[in-house]
Amino acid sequence: MKRMRRAGWWHAGVRDPESIGEHSLRVAQLAGLIAAEEGGDPTRAAYLAIWHDSQEIRTGDLPHTARAHLDKPDARAITEAQTAQLPDAARNSVRNAVDEYESAETLEARCARDADKLEMLLQAVEYRDTGVRRVDGWIDSARKSLTTDTAQRIAEAAVTISPLHWRDR
Repeated sequence: MKRMRRAGWWHAGVRDPESIGEHSLRVAQLAGLIAAEEGGDPTRAAYLAIWHDSQEIRTGDLPHTARAHLDKPDARAITEAQTAQLPDAARNSVRNAVDEYESAETLEARCARDADKLEMLLQAVEYRDTGVRRVDGWIDSARKSLTTDTAQRIAEAAVTISPLHWRDR
């Protein structure tokens, strides 16, 4: 995951986009924070987020432009194949995490899903601040899909405050 790049950013002109591993780490961090604020289990939300894109090791990161030409990969089926050789407890832990994330029925899953979209938004804002121009679609798409109040508040701050604001004295 750390060597595979997020392919959609190439469409915006990003020459060296973040890796799936980099994306997943920040999604996990955000998921834990969002869950804590929303009254959920931060550890569970972060765990779901760690595994949310692990299937892309097999499929690559398919940008939204591929959706018109390909069926969406079945995350559960890919995870089943990926975990087939793991010991029972580990295999079940990963499969259950992917199933919970995909089902989006628990608060923790909704926090992890919001974190996924929010991370995309944050990355788009960061790329925009480095001169990449065509990222507004990512920002708008992410904002429309957020379901938790916490993620919506973070998104609002992200689009109005510079990512380097923390450096200001």
